[in-house]
Amino acid sequence: MIAKMKRREFITLLGGAAGWPLVARAQQPGMLPTIGYLGSATPATQGQWVAAFVQRLRELGWIEGRTIAIEYRWAEGRTERAADIAAELVQRKVDVIVTSGTAVVVATMQATSVIPIVFAAAGDPVGTGLIASLARPGGNVTGLSNQGPDLAGKRLELLREIAPGLGRLAILANVGNPLVVLDMREVQATARTLGLEVITLEIRRGEDIAPAFEALNGYEEALYVVFDALVNTHRIRINTLALAARLPTMHGHREFVEAGGLMSYGPNLSNQFRRAADFVDKILRGAKPADIPVEQPTKFDLIINLTTAKALGLEVSPTLVARADEVIE
Repeated sequence: MIAKMKRREFITLLGGAAGWPLVARAQQPGMLPTIGYLGSATPATQGQWVAAFVQRLRELGWIEGRTIAIEYRWAEGRTERAADIAAELVQRKVDVIVTSGTAVVVATMQATSVIPIVFAAAGDPVGTGLIASLARPGGNVTGLSNQGPDLAGKRLELLREIAPGLGRLAILANVGNPLVVLDMREVQATARTLGLEVITLEIRRGEDIAPAFEALNGYEEALYVVFDALVNTHRIRINTLALAARLPTMHGHREFVEAGGLMSYGPNLSNQFRRAADFVDKILRGAKPADIPVEQPTKFDLIINLTTAKALGLEVSPTLVARADEVIE
């Protein structure tokens, strides 16, 4: 069964939001504008992102249960569920759908070409066909990209700084996700240009993770985890197995480092979900997704877990610690 979550938070209604159709609707009992929130993972793994999104909505005058309703649905890291969830939200006639992850966005687009869709994070939205262009997305979709220039190269260089003798790299990737496969190939190619030997751990579901680690032969010296909803859902298990295998890990986002990973380099997803609320606000006030430019990240955070480094017997140089945006001890 598709996981569901509903939350009700009541605080004083902010003024100044009258004079346009959806606010008028919000003032009628039983007629609140409704956001369909399609979470690609679980409430536990995306809770911080939801909190950031709801907090920003509140700041913009959209109070859950008072001026806005939110229908929460969770795919639990299984993108095959996304189509059914999206169809349900369309059937419920929500006013806008908020989601993240390219595969989930595609499934949502297949369910509706009318209801506005806001993605809080998606890789290469132009190249994957989500939008026509960053400046003019077209269609009913807009949002925020989490793509940056040469992220694979920067992450591998950081791994080599913390593990100077790195020669053999394992890459963990959900090959059931086409965008992940593209990212994986980029990491493989970049690693080889750096002279690294590469082994790929291919997974398609959570049950594949432990056997993938069992296939390691003990010569691997670091693990690069390609981000998507599946690995996000199972990030604690992945980090636990990596630590048991004595593998330093590189991740795309800080939540993995909070969960025991060694380091991450990438955009702050809580900030992106917060920005997604601004997109929703514009749409509820009458803007069309086709006319709202897609944003790209301008800042990438380096997060290091010194507790994990110590457990792995790694020394993190003071220079690298000084460059980190956040250090977990």
